[in-house]
Amino acid sequence: MVNQPLVKLGIVGVSRDCFPASLTKKRMAALMAEVKKAKLKGVVDCPVIIENEADSLKALEWAKAEGVNAVCVFLGNFGPEGPTTMFVQKFGGPAMAIAAKEENRAVLASDRGDALCGMLNFSYNVGLRRLKVYIPEYPNVTAKEGVAELRDFIAIARVVIGIRNLKVFGFGPRPYDFLACNAPIQPLFDLGMNVQENSELDLLEAFQKAKNKTSEINAVVADMKKELGKHCPYPDLLPQLAQFEVALLDWYSNNLGASQYGVFADKCWPAFQTSFGFVPCYVNSRLTGRGIPVSCEVDIYGAVSEFMLECATEKAATLLDINNSVPDDILPKGINLKGATKRDLYMGFHCGNTCSSCLKQCAMKYQLIMNRGLEGGKTPVITRGTLEGQIKASPTTMFRLQSNSDSKLVSYVAEGHFLDVNPCSFGGIGVAAIPGFARFYRHVLIGKRFPHHGAFGFEHVGKQMFEALKLLGVEDINAPKLNGELYPGENPFAV
Repeated sequence: MVNQPLVKLGIVGVSRDCFPASLTKKRMAALMAEVKKAKLKGVVDCPVIIENEADSLKALEWAKAEGVNAVCVFLGNFGPEGPTTMFVQKFGGPAMAIAAKEENRAVLASDRGDALCGMLNFSYNVGLRRLKVYIPEYPNVTAKEGVAELRDFIAIARVVIGIRNLKVFGFGPRPYDFLACNAPIQPLFDLGMNVQENSELDLLEAFQKAKNKTSEINAVVADMKKELGKHCPYPDLLPQLAQFEVALLDWYSNNLGASQYGVFADKCWPAFQTSFGFVPCYVNSRLTGRGIPVSCEVDIYGAVSEFMLECATEKAATLLDINNSVPDDILPKGINLKGATKRDLYMGFHCGNTCSSCLKQCAMKYQLIMNRGLEGGKTPVITRGTLEGQIKASPTTMFRLQSNSDSKLVSYVAEGHFLDVNPCSFGGIGVAAIPGFARFYRHVLIGKRFPHHGAFGFEHVGKQMFEALKLLGVEDINAPKLNGELYPGENPFAV
């Protein structure tokens, strides 16, 4: 995938001066041996062991020279909390901390590191410096356990680095009937992003200018034919769609500026169809599948949410309406609901913006609802260009970052599965099973006034998303509650 941060993670050992530095060096070597065994890419160890502030500056010089953009502080023993947190503060990028467990009985006599204690002082000093540092749920680790934590942190760091270097290209105002996709942009700038809001006319002009790029358009048409195979009833439409794809990619290249990554939030109806002559869904799906999310209905926070999931999973994500209930008669007898109940089932749907790699089967079609409204239900012309099919059975993480009307960031994260159930309906659509969703829907999605769009990744990355949000400073993070645990304001007599 393009448009994704590459994380180079530096592991920096620290040692309190009243402990032998050799203890940290030995434990660092054991950790790096496990890193190599696990084939964890992009992880390098710092030759400097931080014992004092001068060492912190040397470690910073090393990190800069090596192109390190995320760090793991490794307490091989108690560690010097002042120099260690100074290093984290001056480094400025995503940081985590783990501490070494005592290996066995033999080390307790004289080689005890006391890193369990040292992590407490490190945490205290993190607070003094007002830093955001990722400390795992169980930060005291063996070398093998440390590798698992490093792997998680690389995904967390990818999300944080991506957000801090992201530019959002918006085209057009939000449709009147979708004011729910409100997008106060101050919180985006607070996170380090840039936002470039443009007119629909800018997009139309870019599309018209791309018409003369014949060789590029022909190459995209050929790729579309390969992707769709026999499932393209409108081959005459492909050159227009390819022209639109070329226009979006040109805009991306020409306007990224000082940012490293970009996403689009485009107005896609109703004037789009009458002006461009097609729906943009299939093109949106293709760019999103390559790591450049293109959200519908100018949903800026939806595009950002998709991008964050793609950073966490390194796979295509999608943006879906949390759309409709699931009638019992479509469910196969004896189906495994993956920990959910029938009440927790719902369908995620969109017109056709989900990448083909996320669909069990797919075909280009037309947008049925738009066709009724714009073409009176007649033979489709301007409403063609969706990519439709059943979302494949897979694990999923449902996620949304959003600014509320008071410009405060709120978020939710939930894990579940798309089931292998025929939705018996149109669009890009699938049956989702999120354990506890019924109560979560009422008390979080409705209760906290989230929009109708959710981003969906195709792995379980709830842990990584939750921690990335914390590092980014988001405080209101919501997740489904277990049975017996009430949401704020939930009626205990109605559960």
